[in-house]
Amino acid sequence: MDVSAVSEELAELEGQINDIFRALSNGFQKLEKIKDANRQSRQLEELTDKMRDCKSLIKDFDREVKSLESGNDANTNRMLNDRRQSMVKELNSYVALKKKYSSNLASNNKRVDLFDGPAEDHMEENVLLASNMSNQELMNKGNSMMDDTDQAIERGKKVVLETINVGTDTSAALKAQTDQMSRVVNELDSIHFSLKKASKLVKEIGRQVATDKCIMAFLFLIVIGVIAIIIVKIVNPNNKDIRDIPGLAPPAMNRRLLWNHY
Repeated sequence: MDVSAVSEELAELEGQINDIFRALSNGFQKLEKIKDANRQSRQLEELTDKMRDCKSLIKDFDREVKSLESGNDANTNRMLNDRRQSMVKELNSYVALKKKYSSNLASNNKRVDLFDGPAEDHMEENVLLASNMSNQELMNKGNSMMDDTDQAIERGKKVVLETINVGTDTSAALKAQTDQMSRVVNELDSIHFSLKKASKLVKEIGRQVATDKCIMAFLFLIVIGVIAIIIVKIVNPNNKDIRDIPGLAPPAMNRRLLWNHY
């Protein structure tokens, strides 16, 4: 069953969604052939914008399906729900592809230096100092270095704990902001959908008003014509070009016959 048989607006939304799916398919095929990292990043941004638009259209499609659900039979509702689920699955497949390419792009650009080797002059200086020390001095120096190392480890632990706490607070704040943004987006989508419905209703009312105006103008012309005929008939009753209006006045001959009879 064709969606256009159910609603023209649903058919229009489905057409727009299918156009975006074709653009996404071509875009990812083009992305496979791009070798430059900067061009890949720009291509991914364009594809992400298309997926965001597609998600908004699918939401509009779902709202329209729900608004028509009460007036459709069970088979039609099942068909529309299957179409919506198919759209969601296809969009999710493109989202997974986008995540895959983003991960590959990030791993290719990541360059991390884990260790920095000590400079040779510092090593030579430490060797010279050790050769000029007695065993006790060497032990004291070693203990001092171990104490410094322990203190550095403790400071490192404190920094790690503080970082974890800051990360936890930041994650909670980001989650709250993300939830708030999601609510705002949903409200904006609802407002956009309501505006589209209102615009459609205004157009229908405008068409009805135009039709009513045409009918009123036609009736007005008919009334004017009847009045004109009546006026002409009254002013010139012997005019044979205009037929008598039934019920307006009896013929003159009949009036004379009735008068003579009495």
